[in-house]
Amino acid sequence: MQMIFLVRRWISSTSRLVLPLIFVVFLSRAFAQIPSTSTDRAMKEAQQAFEQGDFADAVRSFEQVRRAAPERKEAWHSLVLCYLRLGEKPRALELAREALSRWPDDGETRHVIGFAYFQNGQLEPAIQELLQATRLLPNRYEPQLDLALAYLSTKQYLAASESLEVVVRLKPELPLPHILLGRAYLNTNRSIPAIREFNKALSIDPKIPLGHYHLGYAYESLGRNSEAIPEFRKELTLRRDNAEVYYRMGRALLDSGQTQEAAVQLRQSVRLAPENADAQCALGKALLELGRPLESIEALRKAAALNSDDPSPFFLLARAYGKVQKPEESAKALQQFVELKKRRGESGGMAFRPH
Repeated sequence: MQMIFLVRRWISSTSRLVLPLIFVVFLSRAFAQIPSTSTDRAMKEAQQAFEQGDFADAVRSFEQVRRAAPERKEAWHSLVLCYLRLGEKPRALELAREALSRWPDDGETRHVIGFAYFQNGQLEPAIQELLQATRLLPNRYEPQLDLALAYLSTKQYLAASESLEVVVRLKPELPLPHILLGRAYLNTNRSIPAIREFNKALSIDPKIPLGHYHLGYAYESLGRNSEAIPEFRKELTLRRDNAEVYYRMGRALLDSGQTQEAAVQLRQSVRLAPENADAQCALGKALLELGRPLESIEALRKAAALNSDDPSPFFLLARAYGKVQKPEESAKALQQFVELKKRRGESGGMAFRPH
């Protein structure tokens, strides 16, 4: 039985999206012919339960097949996937290891054990097994895609981009690999190729989740805010509950001098994710530039409390307290800013556009 490993979403650290780990959907291909033996009937029932999402029932049937016909590789592979879906990750890995001892030269088995290692958080063994799978299955894109995800998880962005380049060559019609490749390019300072990949993904699926966000992010990284802002707007027309998109759009608007709207978008971001210190700080900066220092102080104090190691909110607080004639608080905030800058070993001050 061949498995197609599909990943719905990947969020690298640079986007600062608080993202859960990878979501994976397994789609099995139905058998062309099913002989009328008890083992094959059990296999068919297991397959049907698997496709219907009844993984506990599928496990029972696949286990029956494995005991009666241990030579059926597809039963072993399916059991591993079922146990993973049931959250029994150690059991899945145990079975995958046993399957590998039976079929050490089988690419699909290497792929399955690599995925089991990945789901168990053992990334280095996962990479090694997935590398073996790609060598044994050079014309299959699925092992390359999972290998790329393992590389992304370990922040090996150059290696990830190389695997993803193979994926898009083998399967150019899939939008997701283009998104992932674009993210890998961004993490290796290749913004122009990243923009190209994001545009390819959107040409295939204009509504792919976070597609316009990623394109906007790439434009923003180049300082092309006039192109970034429309992409963020497009993303929000598709999904209106993403705090990070509001934050990024607010930042781009703020850097473009559109301070009033920036404050609106940043307020929406902190409403959805009040724990985002950077969004609170950006909101405080926008409010300060709008001549609303008391509101600015409120946001900046929240930012400082959420991330006490960041000097930026203290620099802005010093200015805001000065606006409301509180010289002692201003001096204290400025001293905190200086100490934090020294601790970080940085030089210079925070960029700030005065009124």
